[in-house]
Amino acid sequence: MNPNRKPATNRALARSIGYRPLIGLMPQATLAAVAIVYSIGLIKPVEFRNILSIRRTEFIIALAYQVADPPVYVLGSKPGTNVLHPRSEENPEDETFAGLLLLRLEGRIFFVHAEHVAQEIKTLIDEAQPKVVVLHLRGVPDLEYTALKMLSEGEKIQRERGIKLWLIGMNPRVLAVIQKSPLGQAVGPDAMHFNLEMAVAKYLGEATSAAS
Repeated sequence: MNPNRKPATNRALARSIGYRPLIGLMPQATLAAVAIVYSIGLIKPVEFRNILSIRRTEFIIALAYQVADPPVYVLGSKPGTNVLHPRSEENPEDETFAGLLLLRLEGRIFFVHAEHVAQEIKTLIDEAQPKVVVLHLRGVPDLEYTALKMLSEGEKIQRERGIKLWLIGMNPRVLAVIQKSPLGQAVGPDAMHFNLEMAVAKYLGEATSAAS
């Protein structure tokens, strides 16, 4: 080891965290330590206490296995069908619904990247200016403390702007966590739906009623 070599910076750590082949070779404890060092500037000390008090496994399991940023997909409908899938340049003909923004999250969301996910969602909402935002959560296996806090704060901000948030496709664990949280109390049971098709049908029905 070169004694003159300088310690890695946070930026270097971030690059190393994003390099999955190397991550797969790292011991779990080492990876968790790297993620904590990288994240230390993103969270206030009080947040660490809150996370530990609610989700202690977040420091072990989530850090060791879920470092990369989870994707946020904008969904569109294949013309003439009710098939909803991520929009892309390869499918420019995909249809959207006026006033409705369909977003799909995938993977665990925890304190290392929750702020990034929240900002990406906000950017998409600002661009679309919808009346209703649908978050499809079937690809989210669990909601850690930070993810729940991020969604609660985001819902409040958008509600004050007159934008509703609907939550779709939650597994039983995620549904139970949301129902007991301020987020669940804020959106209410009417904003939670089993699948995207039901949510789209409800939105279109409400839009038709409002127009008549």
